[in-house]
Amino acid sequence: MFRRRFQNSQIMHREKRQFIRSATHGGVAALGAGAFLSATACLALFHPFGGDTVKSALLVMASTAGAISLADIVWQKVHRRPSTGLDFGQDFPSWPRALQKFFGLVVTLGLMGFLYWLFPEYRGNFYDRYFRLLRLLLPFWLVAAVPYFFLIDRKMLDPYDGYWHMAKLAFFQWKSVDGRIVRQHLLGWLVKAYFLPLMFVAMCAGIDNVTSWKFSRLGDFKALFDIIFSGLYFIDVGLVSMGYLLSLRITDTHFRSAEPSAIGWLVALVCYQPFWSLFGGVYLNYGTGYRWDLWLWGSPFLYTVWGSVILMLTGLYVWASVIFGARFSNLSHRGIITNGPYRWTKHPAYLAKNLSWWMISVPFVTQGTVSVILNHCLLLVALNFIYVMRAKTEERHLSRDPVYVQYALWIDRHGMFRFIRRLPLLRPLAYRQPTAQWPSSEWSSSPPSPEPEPRPGASEPLRLR
Repeated sequence: MFRRRFQNSQIMHREKRQFIRSATHGGVAALGAGAFLSATACLALFHPFGGDTVKSALLVMASTAGAISLADIVWQKVHRRPSTGLDFGQDFPSWPRALQKFFGLVVTLGLMGFLYWLFPEYRGNFYDRYFRLLRLLLPFWLVAAVPYFFLIDRKMLDPYDGYWHMAKLAFFQWKSVDGRIVRQHLLGWLVKAYFLPLMFVAMCAGIDNVTSWKFSRLGDFKALFDIIFSGLYFIDVGLVSMGYLLSLRITDTHFRSAEPSAIGWLVALVCYQPFWSLFGGVYLNYGTGYRWDLWLWGSPFLYTVWGSVILMLTGLYVWASVIFGARFSNLSHRGIITNGPYRWTKHPAYLAKNLSWWMISVPFVTQGTVSVILNHCLLLVALNFIYVMRAKTEERHLSRDPVYVQYALWIDRHGMFRFIRRLPLLRPLAYRQPTAQWPSSEWSSSPPSPEPEPRPGASEPLRLR
């Protein structure tokens, strides 16, 4: 028996050393966070754009994106990864194809603009800063898109991507269109069109807050808590906004695939505005109005300890976003992250966020009856369950990538919650490896799209969607 245990420990040790490499290096993520904080400090100290929050946000995002992209390309050589679908040993330039892709981009942007015009949500002044961002960026974006498409297209193993298919669709050349590619392309842009406005507006509000901080008031823990708490969430929405904008194949931050299931979209969207105002305010209003700070105000020591734990959980949540570098995106696959807090669990952000809600709202502490306490606690449990569903749908989506399957199985054996599988009540939370094989055309080698242009010597194309 001792020999068997020794052999098992040796196997476990070897498995731990065979951890899956993360799409974003921790050093690159740290460099991006440093650039973000440095640019923010510059804004707070020198106010280079006065009160122009949109330009200030652009400076922060540009500084962060530049630092991450430079480190990724020069240090990590991400442009040479197979996942980019690029081969710098070949050169098959095609201006007609590049211009088709540019037209596909214009059509895609036109569709997103139509949706903004159609839905009343975007007609108010809440999104004014976001639309000003678009007015500043779009002219430069469109000018840069043509040479970018030409230079990248000539190195692509399979150049017939979503933009090419969108152009074919717009020209009514439907026999050349792959519906799966178009669907994934549009879903990816819907993700960007929905989440970027929310995150950017929140980032601008964070800049207004940061530039108005009064550090002279840091005489007690409450003032320190407020600054750190709001600052952490500002870092989160700022880096996420940059991630939605910086989606490039050359930096391997491009879109691979979108969440394919309706339930996956439903449980994600319900957690964000404007849907949360309806759903959360009407059905899951777990707050009692008696928060942790009111509860512990009369006990400075407990107030400090409780608040410090909340800050640690919020810091863990933000760390889970920072470690993505420029790859964060809801409902999307843009590379598998396995380092940082993901080294110990698959869903550190959800875990930290949900625990912090219990500590902030303290629904178990109220001046009402036991029935009222139970009611609010069950409502928060229901919200926790929504995040469990988000985690499960994300796992199912990402399990289409063999790299994620390897990572999830590794975490299942070595992660901090590896004991869950042994507990009957918690066993449904454990990772379940897909039993069926996903179609290979969804992820890797697949035949070229209809009407391919001759490419002498080209290898079997790699399609990443």
